[in-house]
Amino acid sequence: MREILGRRRRLLSQGGDSGPELIEAALTFASDWRWPVLPGVAADPQGRSRCGCPDPECTVPGAHPFDPGLLAATTDARMVRWWWGNRPTAPVILATGGRAPCAVSLPAVPAARALDALDRLGMRLGPVVAAPDRWSILVKPYSLEQLGELLYAKDFVPGSLRFHGEGGYLALPPSGTGRGGVRWERAPLPGSASPWVPDVEAVVDAVVETLTRTGVSAPEM
Repeated sequence: MREILGRRRRLLSQGGDSGPELIEAALTFASDWRWPVLPGVAADPQGRSRCGCPDPECTVPGAHPFDPGLLAATTDARMVRWWWGNRPTAPVILATGGRAPCAVSLPAVPAARALDALDRLGMRLGPVVAAPDRWSILVKPYSLEQLGELLYAKDFVPGSLRFHGEGGYLALPPSGTGRGGVRWERAPLPGSASPWVPDVEAVVDAVVETLTRTGVSAPEM
């Protein structure tokens, strides 16, 4: 796994129990990289596998916006400091799309195999976010129309793929969620104002081809 050197090393933390690490990460995303973020709802302290939101059957426990809502996401450092000053262990949620990266995600086990296959093919990838159940490949922003045309041209698209575009969100490292910690599987390269990410077309083409090959499968989940 690539590593960020220097004072940003703590962005690679495995868990989200440290308030200082979370606020430093949130400030990096918002101020340095201009990615709009907001605090997510925390996992239920009475049962870490459950969400702190009112939905008893929440499918993304501790890994989604709630209060404030997604539209509040910002790159304003003062707001970020205020939010995490009041909620130091809140997960860091990226509002995908717009000027921020989007993402393509798939279940963790086939994702690991797919990344190995893409490495062998020489496919260049940007940051990859690894949650316990799903990995997300960050890509350049895309429109719904662009994604629709891309998928329409495919003979088959695995139902396990998810697309985090405009109006979507993604928990970023080093957040802790109801399913465990979020980490970088492929960390952003050091020294850039904003991490490089590939086009969605290149990633979807490569991932779909890889997942449909013999020996690399992704369950429909």
